[in-house]
Amino acid sequence: MSRNDRPLILVSNDDSYQAKGLHTLMERMTLLGDVVAVSPDQPQSGMGMAITVNGAMRVYETESPVAGAKLYKCNGTPTDCVKLAMHSVLDRKPALVVTGINHGSNTAINVLYSGTMGAAFEGCAFGVPSIGFSLTDHFATDFQGAVPFVDTISRLTLESGLPQGICLNVNVPHGEPYPTEMRFVRECRGKWSDEYEKYIDPYNRPFYLLKGEFINLEPEAEDTDDWCVHHGIVSIVAEQLDRTAPPLVPAAGKLPDWLLQLAK
Repeated sequence: MSRNDRPLILVSNDDSYQAKGLHTLMERMTLLGDVVAVSPDQPQSGMGMAITVNGAMRVYETESPVAGAKLYKCNGTPTDCVKLAMHSVLDRKPALVVTGINHGSNTAINVLYSGTMGAAFEGCAFGVPSIGFSLTDHFATDFQGAVPFVDTISRLTLESGLPQGICLNVNVPHGEPYPTEMRFVRECRGKWSDEYEKYIDPYNRPFYLLKGEFINLEPEAEDTDDWCVHHGIVSIVAEQLDRTAPPLVPAAGKLPDWLLQLAK
């Protein structure tokens, strides 16, 4: 296959262009196609699908840590990065959008807050098969446990595509032994409690810092993402761009066979 025949893969994240997870993802994608990464110039966790509406955005090419891949940094949100990439950076429509590898879990309700998944949803909105990858440790420096799953899921998605309006949310449990199994599951039902800690500054004014504890409301449900990652299993959830209630779950036959075969 000549270089001109290789698929174009857009990579982004929410942990900034300096993040080890991004560099790992870029490196793995060079095995599958031509890689361009557009990433925030500073961490943007918790931004969801936020976009910049009242400020100028700038995109600069910067030195790439991965041979054969281009890296750009942007002063916007993760969703801005994907939008600007599609509009002004890429020379053709990508065959795949991958985001991450996020430093921390994006299971359950966290998918709504996640900048990593916000970028994946934006790729999905452009009609491109999109995947968000996360490793369930905020302080991880070793992403090797995620590599086999990044490779396999990305390759299968390139080959099979995804239904319009559907993207994948992949969470990889951190630590050794590395995971060896992946399952196609659903989001667990859960919530956050005690989300803020109150403090007093030197001027006797209160301020608050995000804290919180995630509570899984169905901890024994083996067909959920949070159960999987707590039992050393990689979870794959098909997320839907259209959030109309009740959810319009796609017909099973529209999802790729490789994914359905992983269902619990």
